[in-house]
Amino acid sequence: MLKRNYKDSALSISVLGLGCMRLPKMYPDKEDIDYEKAQEMVDYALANGINYIDTAHMYHDGASEEFVGHALKKHDRSSYFLATKMPIWMAETPADVERIFNLQLSRLQTDYFDFYLFHSLSTENFKKCIDFGVYEFLSKKKAEGVIRHLGFSFHDKPDVLEKICNTYEWDFAQIQLNYLDWE
Repeated sequence: MLKRNYKDSALSISVLGLGCMRLPKMYPDKEDIDYEKAQEMVDYALANGINYIDTAHMYHDGASEEFVGHALKKHDRSSYFLATKMPIWMAETPADVERIFNLQLSRLQTDYFDFYLFHSLSTENFKKCIDFGVYEFLSKKKAEGVIRHLGFSFHDKPDVLEKICNTYEWDFAQIQLNYLDWE
């Protein structure tokens, strides 16, 4: 597996990550994850050099984080990088941000996140992040070591991306990029 160093660090991250948004299901029309098949996928990925595991709070209606926590328990925590995301649109109050974050730690059965993202930032979601003090809360978690690298995923227009990048100091960004959209 081809790996690259993250920024100027010694972290060697696989260029291909395992996304856990669409795991095999027990039944095609339900969100129930087929743990046996999905576990085989995780084990295969890790055995073949993939070390970036990506999930999110709302994938499979929350079941993805629970599955990933279960699946990774049998693997050495230092053998992979775990990423998940804060769904700001699900927070109705600033207190919900901490509740969701703590739930994610519990579901994923971990003490820290290697990569933690503000999920799907857009004009509306970013305004809510500012209003709720989400960056300040997550920066505090980073200072405590509960988050190692803080970033965001993005699904909006270039001018919004520029504003987000210029508002705070970020470690990384995960950008939706479709080659077919290039001009």
